[in-house]
Amino acid sequence: MPRKCRKCSQPAVINMRQHKLALCADHFSEWIVAQTERFIKKYRMFTREDRILVAVSGGKDSLALWDVLLQLGYEADGLYLGLGIDGGFGYSDESQAMCEAFAAQHPETTLHILDIPGAYGESIPQMATRTRRGRGKPCSVCGLVKRHEMNRLAHDLGYNVLATGHNLDDEVAVLFQNTLNWQVGYLARQYPVLPEGDGFARKVKPFCRFYERETATYAIVRDIEYIYDECPFSEGATTIYYKELLNKLEADKPGAKLHFYLNFLRARDKEGLFADWKEEKVELHPCENCGQPTTAPGLCTFCRMLPEEVRPRVRTAQPIAFKMIARG
Repeated sequence: MPRKCRKCSQPAVINMRQHKLALCADHFSEWIVAQTERFIKKYRMFTREDRILVAVSGGKDSLALWDVLLQLGYEADGLYLGLGIDGGFGYSDESQAMCEAFAAQHPETTLHILDIPGAYGESIPQMATRTRRGRGKPCSVCGLVKRHEMNRLAHDLGYNVLATGHNLDDEVAVLFQNTLNWQVGYLARQYPVLPEGDGFARKVKPFCRFYERETATYAIVRDIEYIYDECPFSEGATTIYYKELLNKLEADKPGAKLHFYLNFLRARDKEGLFADWKEEKVELHPCENCGQPTTAPGLCTFCRMLPEEVRPRVRTAQPIAFKMIARG
């Protein structure tokens, strides 16, 4: 028998067993927006005085997050990094098109676009092939480039908060992996907010308590177009394997993933799980080339990866603003 909305008895678009809650499209959208605001306040992520840069990939999570923040009235703009990943069907081009389509429907916001091959002469797969970091899949290079450029551009463009669309499934997969390997340093730092400091922007994850199916449903009921395909290099990734294991657990025990994550945060905050753990203090230096903080003297890892003749481009590599283009 089809489920009915708990609030209005209309047909439900989603049944959230972990909450024992079924909602129609309108009430589900309202619920997502209200819960996001609750998480923002609970974890003290940011206020309406902050300038927020949302890292968007063209996927459901990041575009849904951008949509929610705009509905809540936050000053939130988007940042898209064109990585030059083809995958046989123009993966990066399609992802960028989705971000541009969303920005075009929201004239109150701006989408900043940085084309990595255009800025540095190589796509992510090409960088991976050339460097030792690129052995096997280019995921390591991709992560390095995104972390460096998102932080650099947040600083250069005057944003003090960098928001990502990581959902509960993402967070729990990482938590599970780090727990299995007892990576205490990573566990101690896993939190919905990483504070700013030493040249790093504040990083926040407002969707950290939403299941992936919830963010996907929100994108659908809000008519947000997004790219359905995963990155062509993600096949066989360890995190995907852990997600599959956790999905089996969730199927048998609804709410297991949410309980795992919330109990971890509770043990961390209220029970002092890592109270005695002291992170080794490292001295940070500004990179001699780009100025970003780095533990190594001289050049940061990102700048060392670039060919010497390309390194001067880092300080001048700035994104185009889609809002200005769209308005002509």
